[in-house]
Amino acid sequence: MNIETLYEDDDLLIVNKPAGLLVVPDRFNALLPSLNRTLEQKMGGKIWVVHRLDRDTSGVICFAKNETAHRYLSILFQERDVNKFYAGLVNGIVVPDQGRIEGYITEHPAGNGRMMVAKKGKLAVTDYKVAEQWPLYALMQFQIHTGRTHQIRVHMRSIGHPLVCDEVYGDGKPFLLSAIKRKYRMSEKDEEEKPLLSRLALHAYRLEFQKEDGTLIEAEAPLPRDMAACVKQLTKWCPPEKTL
Repeated sequence: MNIETLYEDDDLLIVNKPAGLLVVPDRFNALLPSLNRTLEQKMGGKIWVVHRLDRDTSGVICFAKNETAHRYLSILFQERDVNKFYAGLVNGIVVPDQGRIEGYITEHPAGNGRMMVAKKGKLAVTDYKVAEQWPLYALMQFQIHTGRTHQIRVHMRSIGHPLVCDEVYGDGKPFLLSAIKRKYRMSEKDEEEKPLLSRLALHAYRLEFQKEDGTLIEAEAPLPRDMAACVKQLTKWCPPEKTL
């Protein structure tokens, strides 16, 4: 598996995580591939997990290469001294087009890893901004100031704009070109339409923090092909309502 390295030194390894790959092994199915094991095999040594991304979320993720760096980075993330930025496609026209969501998040009583906004939960803070708005979808920029499970997904659902292809907090429907292109005609070779996007439309595109010696670390990953393809087709077939 080809994993793109975004930054590396004696203490850190920052990579661009592909969508669909677990960060750590599944406790119920150890045979599933995971990012940390893949990187350890590639490097021939141990690495330490500092933070996580959901399985279907792509983008920037940081690992420590020694125990000292792991301790420092763990504290950094716990104390929220890290700037974490995401991009996502959501359903609907987002009004207002920027703002802050402060909603307490806790486990859903139904279980199965699902979360929900509730007064008895832990405070979660998400800043959002519309980067581009089309009639049915919006490309969003997010900065999260806390690291709650499924934070962006839960917060966007709470304001009525779930992420595209979110099977847990949205309708889970794939992104199809036929939904936005008038007079769409499928190729005669295909028995059914192939979706442009069939996984959670969320990407961690930037990470910023300072190392213990004061060095500023900035790592960025562009939109992956599947999300970029959706944006390209939306721009082509849907007149944008707003561009920032």
